[in-house]
Amino acid sequence: MESFGVVNYLTYVLGAVLIILLPGPNSLYVLSLAAQQGKRSGWAAVMGVFIGDTLLIVATALGAITILTTYPAIFMIIKYAGAAYLIYIGYNLIGGAIRTWKKVDTDSLETAPRIKKTSGSKAFQKALLVSLLNPKAILFLLSFFVQFVDPGYPDPALPFFILAVTLQLFSLLYLALLIYAGSVLATAFAKRKKISAISGGGVGAGFVLFAIKLALASAG
Repeated sequence: MESFGVVNYLTYVLGAVLIILLPGPNSLYVLSLAAQQGKRSGWAAVMGVFIGDTLLIVATALGAITILTTYPAIFMIIKYAGAAYLIYIGYNLIGGAIRTWKKVDTDSLETAPRIKKTSGSKAFQKALLVSLLNPKAILFLLSFFVQFVDPGYPDPALPFFILAVTLQLFSLLYLALLIYAGSVLATAFAKRKKISAISGGGVGAGFVLFAIKLALASAG
């Protein structure tokens, strides 16, 4: 992928998978809706999430491309600051996982409340809002994406496009899995909050490790 302006693509794939597997408002909403109201409502929610995430990714990429083409030095500062931010996120995820593990054995997972019967259009609109109304999303995407873009590549839109398509592809596959295994997964998550702790801790450790790896590789 280096010839297309993407560096450390396999590391990016690993990071993208870790991000997607981390329980969040989007996945929990889709899971709850599919388990309670069926696949049709679940797919309507998935489309809302997909469009919302795509809009955030496009906004993030456009901002990053502007910085890259206008102020290359600032882009490198953002790159290192982004690596530090990913380490900070990983540290907090690990800390939260440890606290959850110590505190809970059989408590219910804090998922979205039971959802009243709703139409496909309402499910789409709600999922779109859940996706868009995430104030940390653009900051996270920017800090994540810039780690894998070659600042010397002449057409920065291409590597951002490749990274975005990769992330969205894995996201769609994961959300589809949640829909078709919704009732089983919802029961498992509701009964075992430690699953969330293990997931969060694993993702946190992954963020810390590959952020350090990327920072060191950039310095070399």
